Amino acid sequence: MRGDDAQHLVGGIDGAPDGLLVGLGRLRTSGAVSFGLALPIEGDPVGLGGPPPFNHAALAVGEAVVVAGAGVGLVPSRTGAAVVWDVHQASRRQLPDVGEAERSLRAALPSVADALARLEVARWRPEVADELMNLRHLHVPAAPAGVPGRVVELAGRAFQALAIVDLALVDDGGAVSATEIAARRDALLPLGRAARRAVVAAGSPEVWPG
Repeated sequence: MRGDDAQHLVGGIDGAPDGLLVGLGRLRTSGAVSFGLALPIEGDPVGLGGPPPFNHAALAVGEAVVVAGAGVGLVPSRTGAAVVWDVHQASRRQLPDVGEAERSLRAALPSVADALARLEVARWRPEVADELMNLRHLHVPAAPAGVPGRVVELAGRAFQALAIVDLALVDDGGAVSATEIAARRDALLPLGRAARRAVVAAGSPEVWPG
């Protein structure tokens, strides 16, 4: 979780921020049973259930963690080389289940591939075509013990889709017109939405298959 950061702190539970292990331990004693992901953007607050102050804070950074059972959510903010997870009140949320997320992602891919072909994206971004051709070769991400294999595979497919979206939206230094960039962005919206919802489902134990 810490990666290359100097440290992670969990703040706002009982005054001053705690270290990660102590902070998560406090949440556990407050009733936490699982930690779930939210990846909201304007117009699609996927993974959030309110109240407004928590939603606004999460939307500002595009991510949050919802702590099931404790009624709180964590929103990261960076301070130098450290990350502080600010604690907010959080309500129960509605989530796509794993099956729904899988179906939405699979349905979005063919139509987006056709749209990108019509827009001749491969001419400007050949790596996008490479990613589309590589969809059958799934890179399965590392996951903690106990995560269902179906969930791990869903996360891998969602990460592939997000990589396609990111590559296809890169501005080609003026080689592509503003109109073409807008058309490309519109074509990719369904895939980006489906991929983010799939990542949220994969990162939310509340909806994992039993």
